Amino acid sequence: KTMLRRTVQAGAVAGTIGVTYLALQNNQWHVSNIGVVRFGRAAITVSRIAFDYKLSTLGMAKDSEEYAQARSAAHLRSARRLLRLCCVNGGAFIKVGQHVGALDYLLPDEYVRTLSVLHSEAPASPLSSIQQVLREDLKAEPEEIFASFSERPIGAASLAQVHRATLHSGETVAVKVQHPSVLGNSVVDMATMELLVNIVAKLFPEFSLMWLAEETKRNLPLELNFVNEAHNQERVRRMFSHFDWLVVPGIHWGLTTKRVLTMDFCEGGHVNDKKYLTDNGISATEVSDRLGQLYSEMIFVQGYVHCDPHPGNLLVRNSPKGASLVLLDHGLYTELTDQFRLQYANLWLALIRTDLEALRHWSSRLGISGDLHKILSCIVSGRSWNSITQGIDRKKATRAEGHDIREFASQHLSLITQILNMVPRQMLFIFKTNDLLRGIETSLGTRGAARSFITMARCCVRAVYTDQLRHCSSWWCRVVVTMQACIAQSAISVYQTCRWLRTTALACFFLGNTEVV
Repeated sequence: KTMLRRTVQAGAVAGTIGVTYLALQNNQWHVSNIGVVRFGRAAITVSRIAFDYKLSTLGMAKDSEEYAQARSAAHLRSARRLLRLCCVNGGAFIKVGQHVGALDYLLPDEYVRTLSVLHSEAPASPLSSIQQVLREDLKAEPEEIFASFSERPIGAASLAQVHRATLHSGETVAVKVQHPSVLGNSVVDMATMELLVNIVAKLFPEFSLMWLAEETKRNLPLELNFVNEAHNQERVRRMFSHFDWLVVPGIHWGLTTKRVLTMDFCEGGHVNDKKYLTDNGISATEVSDRLGQLYSEMIFVQGYVHCDPHPGNLLVRNSPKGASLVLLDHGLYTELTDQFRLQYANLWLALIRTDLEALRHWSSRLGISGDLHKILSCIVSGRSWNSITQGIDRKKATRAEGHDIREFASQHLSLITQILNMVPRQMLFIFKTNDLLRGIETSLGTRGAARSFITMARCCVRAVYTDQLRHCSSWWCRVVVTMQACIAQSAISVYQTCRWLRTTALACFFLGNTEVV
């Protein structure tokens, strides 16, 4: 028996050593890449955050100043813990952190401000690891394919990094290479997130983040397949070819696999870099207008939306046509159903027209009823309810208003979480897209300009009346709908002309009006 016990113990030790050896070997000898280690690290972080919220405000009145200060401090501590977790675990965790960091005006400012650094400070993989991925996927030594390959990446993100390279033909290309451990860790990471989010939702219902776990689980496999991204890129290039100021890099299919994406190299500065715009004679207003035009058509007309428009994925450069936009990173798109697209277009028309009854109606159609429709309207527009009732095209956004919105989000996180769990899943990425675009407009100093609402209104009208025409069964119906569409577009043109007249030097002289569109 003693001999048998010793044999079993020795076998267990040997098995443990063997499993550990294989795990380390499969994860390039990085202990932090082992699933159990990553799971344990995430579980400890989430547990500390959940109990911190419970204990830090214990016994305090929710309407007291003491409660508000304690809550804000808990937000900041929790955000810093999440940032550390994202940076250490990397991969899918950084992706989720970037998503949270993009939800400005939607989540407490402590989270947005802390996690937004992940958009520009994602860790890079060493060149040796990148070269190994190239060997495995392209079936050749990098030197056989590229005449030159930059040692340092020109951009690093959560799932991949991009290097500048030159083909032997002399053509300059951008090569996007997936981080070696991301794919292997993704299954464990998503299972970890799903389990922890479920546990937190049961213990602390007010902190339910099921919407985030579900969307990440659904979209991460698509983002990890660069062939899928290449198809998205070509589809968008065709879809918006009528915008002669939009550049979408071409794909080099012979050098593209699930983990390697090779495309044309495009020069340009970040879209929110005002110094670059000034130095190159590029109009910030024109950049903002074209960005609004592109995304309005994506959302309201085509229903095919690029969901990661942070400044690193949008470049701008001067051209004979004025400001040209370069759209990068096509891994994540959301395809809107016609029903949702039209409901959302009608919601925005109600916001622009200050039609409060229509706002209630279309919010209800999107799953939000009662007074919660006011909060949904604020989330969609990024404006306070007071501004909405006065007209968001007439009352310019201010820093004070932005502060008030963030303060509300900080104090009513559970209410906002409830709304996020109620709205259609498609709307979650629209929220993220909206907030990223607002951040760019704020950087450019064009936030809340009436031009953006005019562009959006035209696309909304086009979407609504095109759908009505599609359902017409007689020529008379088509005539009536066409006339209604023309009247609606003409009303927008009249409004635009009136605003222009109010801002001309002559009008300012006679009327004393100094408003700027």
